[in-house]
Amino acid sequence: MNEYVLKTNHLSKKYQDKMALNKVSLSIRKGSIYGFIGQNGAGKSTSIRLITGLAYPTTGTFELFGENNERGLIEARKRIGTIIEGPALYPNMTAYENLEAHRLLKGIPGKECIEKTLNLVGLQDTGKKKAKNFSLGMKQRLGLAIALLGDPEFLILDEPINGLDPMGVVEIRELLKRLNQEYGITILISSHILSELHLLATHYGIIHNGELLEQLSAKELNEKCQQYLHIKVDDPNKAVTVIESQLATHEFKVMPDGTIKLSAYVDVPGEVSKVLTNEGLVIEQFMPMGEDLETYFTNLIGGVQHG
Repeated sequence: MNEYVLKTNHLSKKYQDKMALNKVSLSIRKGSIYGFIGQNGAGKSTSIRLITGLAYPTTGTFELFGENNERGLIEARKRIGTIIEGPALYPNMTAYENLEAHRLLKGIPGKECIEKTLNLVGLQDTGKKKAKNFSLGMKQRLGLAIALLGDPEFLILDEPINGLDPMGVVEIRELLKRLNQEYGITILISSHILSELHLLATHYGIIHNGELLEQLSAKELNEKCQQYLHIKVDDPNKAVTVIESQLATHEFKVMPDGTIKLSAYVDVPGEVSKVLTNEGLVIEQFMPMGEDLETYFTNLIGGVQHG
């Protein structure tokens, strides 16, 4: 069984003189939520258009469910659901009528899937209300319902929370988590709202100026962004002894400049400073530090720009 839903191999797309995508090789594991991170114009939407068949690569290849030839990709795309550049809704139709229209377009037999899908996204009680009168959050959920028709194994969502109010963001986040955890749907989310992706994604791909800078798991990101206490004292060697004996931890690292990064006791910094002071150490610097996804991303692309 194929471990990956999607793999790209040096995928590139050139529009006239502009290289929109430059040799991107990414891998999305089955069952993951892949946060595709990048600024507007970084290449996220171009990648999605190539994968979904809305555009063709200039060079490079990709595999979808292990298929990489034209006929195989056509069949593989029947196993995905997408929202690209906003959900395609019929504004004068109800939620049910929208799903019925898209069911017919997709050639899905039987109407049973409509009620099931409306229940899944929480739109079962919208009745005769037309889509044009839906809130933005409801429109996004209806778009998701359309994408979910036919029970896709892979969801590709381009900026699904863009413009939503905080409550709408939470609703979509919880729905996507449920789809992933309870139904085993693999999800690719393209977004520049990094704080939200940090609450959702299991894996990340960071793209900048058409180039994939890094791929990493949520665990790897958390390790890189780990919160710690930055400690500088007059006698680092003595501080290490005190931390090991009095605080009974080895979760620290002594940096080349003698400062100490203590990963333990982050929630109770006062306890650390008290122990160090009681042992006669002079504390010169003492502060909690660490990055979030947004800071990590900014530092990464900043390093690329100025490195």
